[in-house]
Amino acid sequence: MAQNVGSNFFTVKNLKLGYHFLISHTPYLFIIPAISALGFYNLLTMTTLEDLNNHIILMLKSWPIIIIIIIFFAALYLIRGRPRNVYLVDFACYKPDEADMMSKQQLLDIMSLTFDDEAVHLQKKVLEKSGYSDKTYIPEGIRRLPEKLLTFEESRKETEKVMFGAIDDLLAKTKVKAREIGIIIVNIGLYNPTPSLSSMIVNHYKLGSDVLTYNISGMGCSAGLISIDLANRLLQTQVSAYAMVVSTESIHCGYYLGKDKSKLVSNCLFRMGAAAILLSNCFSDSRRSKYKLMHVVRTHKGADDRAFKSIYQEQDEDGNIGISLSKGLMVVAGETLKSNITTLGPLVLPMSEQLLYFGYLIARKIFKLKNIKPYIPDFKLAFEHFFIHAGGRAVLDEMEKNLDLTEWHMEPSRMTLYRFGNTSSSSVWYELAYSEAKGRIKKGDRAWQIGFGSGFKCNSVVWHALKTINPAMEKNPWTDEIHDFPVNVPLVMPLSV
Repeated sequence: MAQNVGSNFFTVKNLKLGYHFLISHTPYLFIIPAISALGFYNLLTMTTLEDLNNHIILMLKSWPIIIIIIIFFAALYLIRGRPRNVYLVDFACYKPDEADMMSKQQLLDIMSLTFDDEAVHLQKKVLEKSGYSDKTYIPEGIRRLPEKLLTFEESRKETEKVMFGAIDDLLAKTKVKAREIGIIIVNIGLYNPTPSLSSMIVNHYKLGSDVLTYNISGMGCSAGLISIDLANRLLQTQVSAYAMVVSTESIHCGYYLGKDKSKLVSNCLFRMGAAAILLSNCFSDSRRSKYKLMHVVRTHKGADDRAFKSIYQEQDEDGNIGISLSKGLMVVAGETLKSNITTLGPLVLPMSEQLLYFGYLIARKIFKLKNIKPYIPDFKLAFEHFFIHAGGRAVLDEMEKNLDLTEWHMEPSRMTLYRFGNTSSSSVWYELAYSEAKGRIKKGDRAWQIGFGSGFKCNSVVWHALKTINPAMEKNPWTDEIHDFPVNVPLVMPLSV
């Protein structure tokens, strides 16, 4: 028994770990104790005051060397202790085939064959006011309703198609081999097969056995930014590593076939899409990377029952599973955003804005001036670009009003909603791709991605542009049609049943 334990302990893996530990901690395990022991030995060998006096004189003469040694170990400690920089090397957004394109009228025609009149008219109103174009993408399984029922296998086909499409584009853009990627993170809201989606990627691209894989599900449209946060935390523990984040959603799994009005709305909102993002903590990648990660701020209001149930998946009385959107959703979103920007503000706002906001708080909290107008910090002084999750027209209208943004600032979000619809967690990447295709990203620019999702959650990610993006050198879903945008989006686009 003891022999087996000993033989198991002295494995190649354990010896390798021991070697790395010794090398990494050499200053603390050997050098410092050796210097201390040498000094102690010198003290013991001194027999007279003259010896002590000579030793002190020698130390005073050698003080520059001692200071250099102290500075060296202090610098080593600081370098090892400070957070690693994380760079966004590049990203890719999937653009589905034209065969997947479906107009609002075509989708409504399918709904008229699937639902009763009351449900059809409700969905008709949502589609008419959605702000979507007739060039968004719907998966094959839904396009074949009601002739063929939705199946688990259809969800798998849809997810593989958008995931692998985005990853293939990313690998082609970055020239990074799949086996060089050490961390894989996939986020999706509703579809959660076994093996996981991250395992599907490992299998498809034949990644190494030491790859770290993570699968995030059930966290809604803000999960893409949660994945960025997770990747950042993992890269702090790795040396010269790549992390790939894949954000997508399964439209099949979210499609509701019942009669509950609160669950029918989501049928009109979600569209096909996916994004793949390559992150690196290697300094050598800083030259070719597009952005540097500056801040991640996450807010979770799940302790509040109203917020927790504002977006809620459940069965109706007939056993159909769907996602309910509460009437108080916009109020919850506003409150969660307020909490998020209260944390983010001190990290990004100039001191002038922080002082004005501090003065407002003193007036309200200390002097009890209830009639004073709420002061909203001007985040346009902190960011050049705003990429707000394209969850719907009402969400974008509310954000434009609350943050006092211009049409120019809102353009990437509104045009993404119009051209691609709500692609869930990947929407903020289609918006960034829009600004790149427009040639708006300049070196030194600051970009704010904002995501909302079930829970209820609001997450913010701040990027710093490391280079000016030349649209002529870019290839993304907007490239071939960016000259057609922006467009005027009517408040209502009439449809017929």
